[in-house]
Amino acid sequence: MKCRFLYETDTLKGMAIICMMIAMPLCYFTSCSWGKKEFVDFEFDGETSYNVKTTDVIMFISDSGITKFRLETKEWYIFDEAADPYNYFPQKVHGEQLDTLFRVEAVFDADTAYYYPQKKLWKLIDNVKAINLEGQQFETTILYWDNAEGRIYSDRFIRITKGDFINTGTGFEANQTLSEYRIFNSTAEIPIQDNATPDSTTIETSYTSK
Repeated sequence: MKCRFLYETDTLKGMAIICMMIAMPLCYFTSCSWGKKEFVDFEFDGETSYNVKTTDVIMFISDSGITKFRLETKEWYIFDEAADPYNYFPQKVHGEQLDTLFRVEAVFDADTAYYYPQKKLWKLIDNVKAINLEGQQFETTILYWDNAEGRIYSDRFIRITKGDFINTGTGFEANQTLSEYRIFNSTAEIPIQDNATPDSTTIETSYTSK
């Protein structure tokens, strides 16, 4: 059975507390046993030890009371005691950016993801793919989605495809729906429709989409 959550972007800590409160009675009863008890010193490391683990997750993320994002993943770990608290999604993640009518504006996929609630920052890692409403596909190895600043960006190699048009570069930035973007150090590849020349032509360019 999948776990479903609906929460505000700043209430992950509250969720962790609720989960811990639910778990406390179980811990209490399982700790009661006859015989001699031994206590072992245990040093909790907030950077590497998680507070909560959830599996088979579908969550709807809202900001200021408006649902803006749907995320589906296999595992979700909350590291609430880290110096910079974060959420870790080690298995593949699938996300959908939603408008006010719950229509999908952009789709995101990645092998791994991190979320830093204090910064409202997502970090998608490895085999990152995103598609906007126009069908343009963005591919890179690391993608940052900054909710606080309302922008998406990367400093890595980026490949953007729409139909036969391919644009590559190193680094890019875009708005949150990927409808407007700018590529840095861009190289555009435009396939030539010529039976005698199947190769593509490479043109150095500085590209901005609006």
